[in-house]
Amino acid sequence: MEIALRSLAVYVAIVVLLRLGGRRQLGQLTPFDLVALLLVSNAVQNAMVGDDVSVPGGIVSAATLLSVAAVMVHLRARLPWIRRLVEGTGPTVLVQNGAFNERNLARVGLAHDDVLRALREHAEVDDVTHVRLAVLETDGTVSIVPMSADVQQSQTKVTTR
Repeated sequence: MEIALRSLAVYVAIVVLLRLGGRRQLGQLTPFDLVALLLVSNAVQNAMVGDDVSVPGGIVSAATLLSVAAVMVHLRARLPWIRRLVEGTGPTVLVQNGAFNERNLARVGLAHDDVLRALREHAEVDDVTHVRLAVLETDGTVSIVPMSADVQQSQTKVTTR
């Protein structure tokens, strides 16, 4: 029982720390984030199992973590306040009408290069001016709405006057 309680406490602590770290880490791990996550898993192992390094102790810890994760998925789907607590309040606009939203980029800890990489990967767009809307979703993914040809032409006419 002690291992299950320790594992539960570590699970909650890690979820809170990841949530405080922002959505970017959940959806777009950099090599530094991955290394940190791997080291965290090693660092908290003893906190979960204590001196019990037996196979049953590891199984109890793993079963607890997987059970809590399954319960959280269920609660998140049924209780909006849990969803807001874990995922945040909603999507964040990163690009609107061809321009970066600097305030939101700073708030979520993303650089222009991060957004441009997402534009190239997901929308095959290489210039922010060709994007009507880019949104950081609550799950850490970036949704992109490119400008239509008509909108691009009208913007070109406005900017060349």
